[in-house]
Formats: sequence, structure tokens, C-alpha cells
Amino acid sequence: MTSSVKRLIIGIAGASGAVYGVRLLEVLADHDIETHLIVSKAGVLSLEQELGLSLDQVRKKASLFYQSGDVGARIASGSFRTDGMIIAPCTVRTMSEIAYGTTDTLMARAADVVLKERRRLVLMVRETPLHLGHLRTMTQLAEMGAILMPPVPAFYTHPQTISHLVDHTVARALDLYDIKTDLAPRWDGLQNRT
Repeated sequence: MTSSVKRLIIGIAGASGAVYGVRLLEVLADHDIETHLIVSKAGVLSLEQELGLSLDQVRKKASLFYQSGDVGARIASGSFRTDGMIIAPCTVRTMSEIAYGTTDTLMARAADVVLKERRRLVLMVRETPLHLGHLRTMTQLAEMGAILMPPVPAFYTHPQTISHLVDHTVARALDLYDIKTDLAPRWDGLQNRT
């Protein structure tokens, strides 16, 4: 991979919040970043239920698409260089598979590769409330080098629509890869303080 090419793996698991993965694909396409998409079986259901989108409609937004069971895909090998992976949204099941090295699916295998190659892995875990097992799994992943980024909305930007909330979260995730966007205003300190 040359330094001018950016490649990100995007995973869409079955938690609520499929809009985050779809929006990531749209923004990355606008930035000419090569995307490698994996959608879990439950992720397909979330796309249809939440957004009314078919898998075919979403896969067209990616540079390349892989079947969830294709553990022999190029992104399953550390020799295929990427800038990392974002799973948006990430289920507790997917998070747990990654934490414990259960690599039966391409999503878990690709995430495992990203970690072992010391690349950036961002997990937008969508679950609440959390029990102690979830928290311990998150701690283990953080110790392994993953970044846990639940899609928590920010209100200091005075969002007017759900799209504003989604864009803010997507922009914050892309900040972690030094991908600059103008999706959301940045905090500039308190104005007119007396």
C-alpha cells in the first residue's frame, strides 16, 4: 500500500444503529478512501428494519464487499495492509468474539488481524445498560489496543436532526484515523463568558 492510499474495513453488526455504518461508507467514499465492507447476518436485518435498505443497496456504497463467512478473504490476512477497522454498530456478541479470539466469522477475524498487526480498531458498541461481564470484556479489548467508542450523542452542537447526531459521531470516529471532515462543528470553548 502506498502512503497515498487509505483503506478502512467497515463492519456492520446486528445492533441498533446501522445508520452509523452506512454513513461512514458515504463519507469515506466522498474522501476517496477505499472501504472493505462486512455485514453480519443480523446486520442485514438491522439495515432493512431501521433504514429500509437492502444488502445490495448498502454494498454498492463500499469499494469492496465480503460475505460474513468468507474467512479466506484478503482482509483476513495481516499481509493485506489497511489503516484499520471500524465496526459500527458493534454488538456485544461481536465484541466478545473479538475479545476472546473466536474468529469463526470474517468480521471477528478481520478485527483480530487489525489488533495483531497493531492497527486501529474502533468498536461502536451499542448496548445499554451494561453488566459486569460487558465491562470486563470492554476492559480486555482496551488492554488489547481496541478503542471502544459507544455512539453517545453530543448536545453542545445543538443538533436539530438525527442526521446531525449521526454525523457528529461519524466525524469523531474518523478523527481517530486523522480523516478530516466538516460533518460537525468543533468545540471552540465557551463563548461570551463573563
